[in-house]
Amino acid sequence: MKAIAVLLLFSTNLYAQAPWPADKANDWYAQQPWMTGANFIPATAVNQLEMWQEATFDPATIQQELGYAQEIGFNTMRVYLHHVAWQEDADGFKNRVKQYLRIAAAYHIKTIFVFFDDCWRDQYHAGVQPPPIPGVHNSGWLKDPGSYIDNSPALMDTLEWYVKDVLTTFKNDDRICMWDLYNEPGHFGHGDKSWPLLRNVVSWARAIRPSQPVTIGIWNKDFVAFNQFQLDNSDVITFHNYRDTTSLLTAIDTLKSYKRPIVCTEYMKRPNGSTFATHLPIFKTNNVGAINWGLVAGKTQTNYPQGNKGGEAEPALWYHDIFRADGSPFDEEETFFIKQMNR
Repeated sequence: MKAIAVLLLFSTNLYAQAPWPADKANDWYAQQPWMTGANFIPATAVNQLEMWQEATFDPATIQQELGYAQEIGFNTMRVYLHHVAWQEDADGFKNRVKQYLRIAAAYHIKTIFVFFDDCWRDQYHAGVQPPPIPGVHNSGWLKDPGSYIDNSPALMDTLEWYVKDVLTTFKNDDRICMWDLYNEPGHFGHGDKSWPLLRNVVSWARAIRPSQPVTIGIWNKDFVAFNQFQLDNSDVITFHNYRDTTSLLTAIDTLKSYKRPIVCTEYMKRPNGSTFATHLPIFKTNNVGAINWGLVAGKTQTNYPQGNKGGEAEPALWYHDIFRADGSPFDEEETFFIKQMNR
């Protein structure tokens, strides 16, 4: 009897770790509208902590800016979380997530939440966040957990509690479109150091079995081992592409071989020839979801070019983002085109 019980437990764990069958993923995708939207952080937040901490959580701006998104037909936002906001105040953090979801739902917008991220600033702390460096692209954006995980292995336990608590709370919330478990693993020099957390977050998510699909987007064709693991463990295939139409079409054609839904969760870098005019028709024709980087230009300053030194005037051609804080578009023809594509 004991052996049977152990076998059943082992079998259950195996089932919990399996991604959705492709048929289930495709059936789910067929029930969704064509996903278009943006990576969203309000203009008043320099980073994820400033967005989610109680003192600087800004529902009025969130409401205003998601209104801009609805006006051009966007139905999906991709939003980054941060474990420190949960660690400082788990119940308050989850309540703020609920408040955000109520606002988004009022505008018929669903959300892809992102747990971890290997990009940008390695050092972070709770409380007041540093102001943006004038004119510098993403000067305050935070990794999560960054190198802290290398120096404090016990942090892995905290991250497990965080992921499982959030997923358990929201696992059946239909206002959430997907869970993006880890943004660009291996980036900013992390390389193979990202493997333990990447493997663990997949295991933690599968143990909770959320009703929403999970994904880990591929972003660098040279990261062969990472890419295969991410593709093998995603219910829905997601990817990033900031390059021209040739690169985009090649990526889509390659990913179609997995016979799963495909969503591009980062694109649109105007100086690279990645624009709404060039890319949205390709996404729509191929039934690929399209989530660009940036909605409203603000404290993240992602309308400025990446790698700049700062102090320059606002660029004539914005790098990312669509609207100014007052709701006026960077390019009225562009927003008209987006709206027409989303009809």
